[in-house]
Amino acid sequence: MSETQVPVVISGAGPNGLMVACELALAGVRPVVLERLPGPSDEPKANGLIGQVVRQLDMRGLYQRFTGSDDSPHPVYQWIFSGMSLPLFGVPDNPMYALMLAQPRLVRLLDERARELGVDIRWGHELIGVQTRSDGATVDVSGPDGTYRLDTTYLVGADGGRSTVRKLAGIDFPGHTSNTIARIAHVRVPDEMRGPNGGIDVPGVGPLPFGHNRLDNGGFIYAEFERERSMVGTIEFDEPGDDSEPMTLDELRDSARRVLGVDLPVEPPPGPGPHALRRIAGQNTRQADRYRAGNIFLVGDSAHVHSAMGGPGLNLGMQDAVNLGWKLAASVSGWAPSDLLDTYESERYPVGERVMMQSMSQTALFGPGPEIAALRKLFNELLQQPSVAEHMAHLLAGSDVRYDTGDSHPLSGRLAPDLTLDDGRRVAEFLHRGRPVLLDLSGGHVGEAAHGFEDRVDIVAAAIDDFVACALLIRPDGYVAWAANTFEADDEGRLHAALQRWFGVSLAERGAARRDDALPSAPAEERTA
Repeated sequence: MSETQVPVVISGAGPNGLMVACELALAGVRPVVLERLPGPSDEPKANGLIGQVVRQLDMRGLYQRFTGSDDSPHPVYQWIFSGMSLPLFGVPDNPMYALMLAQPRLVRLLDERARELGVDIRWGHELIGVQTRSDGATVDVSGPDGTYRLDTTYLVGADGGRSTVRKLAGIDFPGHTSNTIARIAHVRVPDEMRGPNGGIDVPGVGPLPFGHNRLDNGGFIYAEFERERSMVGTIEFDEPGDDSEPMTLDELRDSARRVLGVDLPVEPPPGPGPHALRRIAGQNTRQADRYRAGNIFLVGDSAHVHSAMGGPGLNLGMQDAVNLGWKLAASVSGWAPSDLLDTYESERYPVGERVMMQSMSQTALFGPGPEIAALRKLFNELLQQPSVAEHMAHLLAGSDVRYDTGDSHPLSGRLAPDLTLDDGRRVAEFLHRGRPVLLDLSGGHVGEAAHGFEDRVDIVAAAIDDFVACALLIRPDGYVAWAANTFEADDEGRLHAALQRWFGVSLAERGAARRDDALPSAPAEERTA
């Protein structure tokens, strides 16, 4: 058994684990990623990303890489809530973005990016044990050639809802299991049933739109992401949960008959697959009681699981990853303020709570019975109100929780606006390197006041017509740490406080500290005089 020292070990090479790895590598920290699977899986899971994480991918230059387009993200004008249409046209600063990208391809793209950055990704290597200590952890790993040991300062659990890291760290996972049973499968539907707008026209039922549809006897899901390989699913309530036997297509047909009241003529899709064919008996909604235990951290499904309705999972988990990555890198590099890592949980835990709330609400509104039908009718009326639509957009995008950055400006604690400068450059471009950015729109005065932080903060002098602020300090994750409309003496003091809170002490202060350390100690009689 050999032992190797690495700064960060990440257990799990899904989207969240790989995103943490990319963030660390951008900052010059090379983690080791362990994944028990022998390679990227083709198992169908999430079908895309929504919300603020789409803009964060843009801030890393990954949105353009993943889409093959030079365009920047644009918000969508409609989304769904529990199968009900949510109109977003006209919502001010609409935060709802969407990127349709199947999870297997997302994993491969992130794996490729991480390897370009020098990340050591070990497919077929499984974390099997953890011994903690005050300054880190020792990780036991089972690989193709036997077991070995890694000594690390930080361990990140990105290993899913049944997280081994979470269990070995002694972190509880309280929550609720619903009395539902969901079935989902890739199928081929007859061409005559395929609707003109991505929906399905079921004989004896009528047209059903793309996405989740609530009927009196349960829910029916239809999504045609690929021709001749549609995704069909059902949700039934008050059924006994049983996952002892693999699901079959006949089981899905039987469930669809109970929900729709008619037979659904579906067949296995062509091609080798893998094709989705799974059952979820009882939907778990659970959140870890803490996201950190010493130097062990949880991201993504390791920290929270919930209904997939509305697609919030990757938005929540990958934003966890971007929030944690730069903070871990700062700690490894030695310049992080003492409480920087504490802000990971204080910022991300409330966002997870909001997703738990809204996903359970969507499940409840999908239930059977005339009372739920009446509630949905009322709720649908409310969703048409502009103020309600705006509120719901921020809830579903994950932008309704404002981080406590210690600064009172209205932009602080929010994701930076998608700004285009007068010279045509976009602010998102300055964040591609994963470094903090001080956007100076004051003509240079703000940048001069940040002297001493140039090694950690990129100072960009620019101009924007008719923008409310004269300067923004943007963290590596794209969130505003400080902003000012004018730059008076008080504003300069606030800027220095923000710089020190998030990025440590300046070069001058570091030099002074080194000089003080180098001074000889005074004789004992002088120290006690």
